Amino acid sequence: MDKAQELGTLALATAERLARRHVGVCVAAVAGGQVGYAAAGTTGRAGDGTPGAGTLFEIGSVTKTFTALALARMAVAGTVEIDEPLARLLPEGASVPSRDGREITLRHLATHTSGLPRLPKGMMLRALLRPRTPDPYAGCTADVLLSGLARTRLGSTPGRRLRYSNLGAGLLGLALARRAGTTYEQLVTAQVCAPLGMSATVVAADAARAGRPAQGHDSRRRPTPPWDLADLAGAGGLRSSALDLVSYVRAHMDGDGPAGLAEAVRLTREVEHRINGFAWMHLGWRAHRLHPRQGAHLQIWHNGGTGGFASFVGFDPETRTAVVVLGNTRHSVDGPAFALLRTLQDQAA
Repeated sequence: MDKAQELGTLALATAERLARRHVGVCVAAVAGGQVGYAAAGTTGRAGDGTPGAGTLFEIGSVTKTFTALALARMAVAGTVEIDEPLARLLPEGASVPSRDGREITLRHLATHTSGLPRLPKGMMLRALLRPRTPDPYAGCTADVLLSGLARTRLGSTPGRRLRYSNLGAGLLGLALARRAGTTYEQLVTAQVCAPLGMSATVVAADAARAGRPAQGHDSRRRPTPPWDLADLAGAGGLRSSALDLVSYVRAHMDGDGPAGLAEAVRLTREVEHRINGFAWMHLGWRAHRLHPRQGAHLQIWHNGGTGGFASFVGFDPETRTAVVVLGNTRHSVDGPAFALLRTLQDQAA
């Protein structure tokens, strides 16, 4: 059995394990220059059958890594500065909270150290009043976000501690797009997807443009409508495929690529906010090192979840191994994904 077949076998075992809870799942296992794809279950759409490596899934918060890489690319190009205050990129008159004399910067937003709450102002109340709303983020227009931001109090001093924030990541995407004079989708396409040939990664699930999307399902395997996220798209609005995400993770893992992109990838990893002795945040990515008894492997990763999808992208630049897992049901894929990544790392060590 050659390496690609071996990787495919490992990916299939993970896909079949996940298919016990997911309507459909697609898995990619990467080791060096080889990749194995596998899938199980169905796309959830009549006549589609099993998902393929090109099937589109909502990737949820994995989107945040794209937003952070766009920030790094713009910083390398001199269009923005990593430590530039958020207020400079927003419309004149927009009010941005501060604490202890410290302003929120773009670095703070990308590392979840801004002190902002997880959700926009009033969103929790709207969710309670309308619990069956198909897309809880649908009303997050720029006007609503900036109006709520003006009334938001920070939970900690910017830069002090990690406080995971969808609001912060969404504001970063909004601010970068405004500086670039584009929409968020145009920004990500120009800064990340086009240079890497990722034609299937989009905000709008346009089947004619990007490929046929899988149908999302809730935790009881019932079909759910897609999420859009409006102007908070930088926090979780992208759709992508296993094929595209393998190209994406290879660019991060190998540290090479088109001009300007490799330097931006290096910048994302040079920035660190330590959580403890074993875990930290890069620009957009979570990272930790396993205990020596577990191999002391480095794992850089992000997961995602929407109303009908779950995702995981993780890699280790030291062993040049990576995993992509996409599911079309609202159940976490993290456990099997981490297990597969560690198996690949152990084999490569």
